[in-house]
Parts: sequence; C-alpha cells; structure tokens
Amino acid sequence: MLLKTETMFRYKPTDAEMEILILLWERGASSVRDINDELNFRREVGYTTTLKLLQIMNEKGLVKRDTAAKTHIYTAVVRENETKNHLISDFVNVAFRGSAMSLVLQALGNTDSSQQELDELKDLISKLEQRS
Repeated sequence: MLLKTETMFRYKPTDAEMEILILLWERGASSVRDINDELNFRREVGYTTTLKLLQIMNEKGLVKRDTAAKTHIYTAVVRENETKNHLISDFVNVAFRGSAMSLVLQALGNTDSSQQELDELKDLISKLEQRS
C-alpha cells in the first residue's frame, strides 16, 4: 500500500479534484450524490462529471471507494495537511524560486489582512525567532 505522501508526489490533484478533497476532509466519507449536491451549491456540476472525477481520483489513489453498500462511499486517502504542504512547496519552488518570503510578501501586498491575521503572523514570527 502506498504511503499517503507517496501518493501526493505521484499525482498532484487538479483544481476540481482539490475541490472534492476539501469536501471530503470537511464532511468525511460521502456518497457521489452528497458530493455532487455540495458542489452544485457553488456552481453547476453534472452528477456523471462528479462520478467520473471520483473514479479517476480512486485510480490515482487520492480517495478510496467503499463498495459494501449499494451506494458507493468515498473517503480521502491523502491527508489534508500533507497535501497542502506539498502543493505549497511546489508552488513556492516554481512561482517564487523557492522563496517563501516572496510568497508571503506577495500575498500580504495583494490582500486586505484583518488585524487578527496580522496578530497571528506576528505570533508566528516570534515563535520562529525563538527557535533560531
């Protein structure tokens, strides 16, 4: 059996697959109908499209399918934190030539940050300074 991180290194989820993974992380094990209904709150997605995406994700090892009941239930195989870390790492390496600082500065410069977010950032910087 593949380790969860090994799966991520082989198959980077597409945007549509990430949308489904996020739903599975939030909701837990779900049927195709449940996932499709939730996706349709955001934008129109056909049931067969959702089913096909889940089948592809199952083949890639991103989700697993429980076929014990008439209604197949899908569960995320990859862990949320590991998936996000891998995607961020790839993005920083490609778009920011490996500089996490450039990413942070770009993100902060392009958005309005709340005072709470800025306080959390200050706390993180303090923790990082204490480790050094």
